[in-house]
Amino acid sequence: MTFYANDLIDLERYPIHQSGPARDALIAQVQGDLAKDGCAVIKGFLTPKGIAEIANEADSVAHLGHRSFNRTNPYFTKDDPALPGDDPRRQFFDRSNTFIAADNFANQGALRCVHDCDGFDSFIQECLQENRFFRYADPLADVIVNMAEEGNGFPWHFDTNNFTVTLAIQNAEEGGAFEYAPAIRAETENFDEVQKVLEERSDQVTVLNLEPGDLQLFRGRYSLHRVAPLKGARRRYVAIFSYVEEPDMVGAPERTKQLYGRVLPVHLERAGQRADAFID
Repeated sequence: MTFYANDLIDLERYPIHQSGPARDALIAQVQGDLAKDGCAVIKGFLTPKGIAEIANEADSVAHLGHRSFNRTNPYFTKDDPALPGDDPRRQFFDRSNTFIAADNFANQGALRCVHDCDGFDSFIQECLQENRFFRYADPLADVIVNMAEEGNGFPWHFDTNNFTVTLAIQNAEEGGAFEYAPAIRAETENFDEVQKVLEERSDQVTVLNLEPGDLQLFRGRYSLHRVAPLKGARRRYVAIFSYVEEPDMVGAPERTKQLYGRVLPVHLERAGQRADAFID
């Protein structure tokens, strides 16, 4: 089946492919939201057809996802007994989740049709106001779907990428709220405040309920965040498009193994190539 972006994206409401006042106003709105707390949501970005087609595509490859049940800290690093016991790097939580890797989604499929829509990348770049802006070069992680089922969730963590772009595709029957502490480590690791979030003592946490078809821009490298546990038989699908500040960047081998159950030669070849000095 051939897909066209104008069937999947509500381009009449959100003309990201055409220069003009409507596009400029949308960019200004998103920029304002990002400046406020590092998170912006474009409601109803996908059409009903777009939601249905991507949900069907996710269903068709769901069995190929990597399901993991383990314990992780917010940085996806190993325990360090040399640190104090109450250090957030030593706080580990159960993680149960499934990631459907990027190489399971066809170039001609609905998900990549949205990503490859004319003007999509430039629109996102202008919204983020990033001078250096590249698609994530990771062949397992540039365009993925996060799948979660009843009892699943994703504990507090920071993203490897400086910013992420996500599409809510399908919600669980209950639960699955997106919770985040905006820019909690924008300049330093800020371990004390991170620990407050982990202990549910922080007043910096925002709770966001996304609906299918919503497009979200989020600075997850700097904002601690999680997905609350789910209830009900229906799966939760969220598509994730990733961008970074440097070309040819891929995930670290250890984290890639955790998320996708495998690594490729490129992950080993480029290990340690990051644009910042944060511990993850």
